[in-house]
Amino acid sequence: MAGSEFIGVTLLPEYFQSESVNGVLDNLQNRAGVTAVTTSPYVMQPADSQSGFREPPIDAGAGKVRRLDRPLWRKRELRTRTAPSFRPDLRLYRGLRYQPPSPDGLTAEQGPMVERFIQTARSRGLKVYLQVQAAIPPGYRVQFGKPELEDIPRLPDGSIPKRRLSANGSLASPHIREYAHALIRDLCRQYPDLNGLRVDWPEYPPYLLDSIFLDFSEPARREAEAMGFDVDRMRRAAAKTYARLHGDLDDSDLSACAEAGSPAEARRRLLPDSAGLADWIRFKAKLVESLHAGFRKTMDETGAGHMELWSNAFPPPWNTFSGMDYRLVGRYSSAISVKLYTMHWPMMLRFYGDQLRRTNPGVSGWLLARALVRLFGISDEWTPERLEDLYYPAPDEPHPAGAAAQHRKIVQAQLEAGETPVYALAHGYGPAEDFRNRVETAMAASRHGCWINRYGYLSDEKLDIIGTAAGHG
Repeated sequence: MAGSEFIGVTLLPEYFQSESVNGVLDNLQNRAGVTAVTTSPYVMQPADSQSGFREPPIDAGAGKVRRLDRPLWRKRELRTRTAPSFRPDLRLYRGLRYQPPSPDGLTAEQGPMVERFIQTARSRGLKVYLQVQAAIPPGYRVQFGKPELEDIPRLPDGSIPKRRLSANGSLASPHIREYAHALIRDLCRQYPDLNGLRVDWPEYPPYLLDSIFLDFSEPARREAEAMGFDVDRMRRAAAKTYARLHGDLDDSDLSACAEAGSPAEARRRLLPDSAGLADWIRFKAKLVESLHAGFRKTMDETGAGHMELWSNAFPPPWNTFSGMDYRLVGRYSSAISVKLYTMHWPMMLRFYGDQLRRTNPGVSGWLLARALVRLFGISDEWTPERLEDLYYPAPDEPHPAGAAAQHRKIVQAQLEAGETPVYALAHGYGPAEDFRNRVETAMAASRHGCWINRYGYLSDEKLDIIGTAAGHG
């Protein structure tokens, strides 16, 4: 199958702590034929029921139905606490607004397992990467950390969204970037045997409708002016579009979208055509590009020029709103992993739909649902009958995302990326047969290979499915 020579799995440290280093590597190599793994620079232990973070995460409440396929310390959901897997070189962070978390007894006891895992995986012929967050200090994992008030992205009116799913800071904040550069230097020195770093959310994650209308923060204003953009014109255009979506929609708008011949046509029918709006989208893309340029420069200056820089990215058309221009980012990234997190897609559309229906009470829920599915192109075969049909699927429910739509998103991403390789990044969550279909689609869509997130959702049956799809054994 196309791309089957490269199969990567995100394997977070808690699993080789729970199952042992060689235990998880045996599973991945012998069952699934995996050729690459990604982990992160922390270690974990169970916490009591009143403290810590839920594992697995609940995705802003919508994903509270999730349970792990592979028991973690004999449980399929639990509370946990973490600590860094290494002792940070504090000289690298001196004078910075953001500081790394302090190592503790868990670091001393379990932290060396990350280095052992890297060395063992490399000795077994696997490529090994570390995944970090691009703009959420301390950057070890998506659920931890948050930016200071002045580093939070803003809406066109200068306010902070009332609801935020991601804790990403402004990509323009010098404080966010300085910390990220210090972390990159630290990790490249702490773990010199890595093949590379994978950065997650190096964009503005568009999970919520308000998230699409970021960033008009003060750091972003300064950056936009330095790049030569007319900030006032961008702000006016974004505010006008925001106002149209929040109170100026009717069923004729939704019908035009739902009946459009393609997602691109649907977006043209709904969104106004203005130079200011185009500039704003272009500015976010330049901001994301400059973020990657800084990451690559930092790696090179640290003596890690041989290490790869990979970007995790939202798929089309979300990347337009998140700022992820694949071609611009490809100037600095060795490859781009485009997410096919298909359980998130209906959840995101439901978030959008609930907000739009609240602010446009006269619109029809069923038309709104169909318009959103068409706008974001999540399925060619499935047509929701009402807005309530859009929801985060339970563990035993297939994901309402069509194979053709998934394939098209990866092909489109590769077209936009040019010579930079695009790898499909599928998710392990969901029933086995649906997972099989999604993995086969991902492998067929990307000629370079496929990543799968994450090991905790990969039962032995799913590992065998990966191996069969890849022609292993």
